[in-house]
Amino acid sequence: MSMEPKLLQIQNRFQEVEKSLSDSGNLSTKDIVVLNKEYAKLGEITPLIKSYFDAKAGLSEAEVMLKDPEMKDLAEEELIKNKELLINLEQELKLALLPKDDADDKSVIMEIRAGVGGDESGIFAGDLFRQYQSYAGRKGWKIEILDENPTELNGYKEIIFRVAGKGAFARLKFESGIHRVQRVPETEAGGRVHTSAASVAVMPEAEEVDVQIDEKDLRIDTYRSSGAGGQHVNKTDSAVRITHLPTNTVAASQTERSQIQNRANAMKMLMARLYEKQREELQSSRDSSRKAQVGSGDRSEKIRTYNFPEQRITDHRIKLTLHNLDDFLAGGISLDEMIDALLAEHQLKLLAAVEAR
Repeated sequence: MSMEPKLLQIQNRFQEVEKSLSDSGNLSTKDIVVLNKEYAKLGEITPLIKSYFDAKAGLSEAEVMLKDPEMKDLAEEELIKNKELLINLEQELKLALLPKDDADDKSVIMEIRAGVGGDESGIFAGDLFRQYQSYAGRKGWKIEILDENPTELNGYKEIIFRVAGKGAFARLKFESGIHRVQRVPETEAGGRVHTSAASVAVMPEAEEVDVQIDEKDLRIDTYRSSGAGGQHVNKTDSAVRITHLPTNTVAASQTERSQIQNRANAMKMLMARLYEKQREELQSSRDSSRKAQVGSGDRSEKIRTYNFPEQRITDHRIKLTLHNLDDFLAGGISLDEMIDALLAEHQLKLLAAVEAR
């Protein structure tokens, strides 16, 4: 089936949205926000569509020129050039027209929790946090810790943080799951290799237009922050726990000394969790799309192994093994290589699912 009707539909819709935004006096703020997002998304593909139709027109002109003996050589060059261009543009457009995750451009809320393995799992949770912290720095994204429960060994029982930057979710969404490490722990005197694990959850940050929360559905509790002791322990009830009563979803923060800031952090976490619930419910009704994912996104799924003795990282979903563990844990280009491979596999599965319909 030709994709041209779809391309023309997109072009027309882009013009409609542009016209609506230029005459937005009767629109609500929410409508303007939604239209601006649609305009930005359509604006990414419309130049590609224009290039496609330009190439088609160039091909038609070259075919007409072929009838003129004096223009034959030039016409043949134009035919070859435009045919090659059309093949490339068709492939680019096929990928661009794949079903998009509306959350791809969003910032993310990440949660890392120590799992099996005792103290070593907490150390590994700290390693993972620093890996994503370094990676975010390379991408120009900002890290904001929303809540944390550190251990005495430079690790974490749990750390929840925001990664702020356009496209963060698109790059990080396949990091959700169980990350396993095999190494000789700092706490091991006998030199034996131990296996431990930490879980990673990646959720798109929700905006007010994504999640509707009624204040009467919230229970907000304050309590004394816990800590390691000393002069920095809060002596006031600055920690905040927010419960969304209809879903029994809970978010808490005690990192900041200010109750106001802890409440703001807890609300960010709560909105992200509610938004994720909505997305999961929607996703479960889209079986074909779900089958096209790389893995299920299940936080209990073992997705990756970090093997220190062999300096390798293996992603079990795409059966890819890299042998530059130090760079990977430093958030270097090898982490980009893994993420690019996951995204490519995801696109191939989506494309196969679309073409099979």
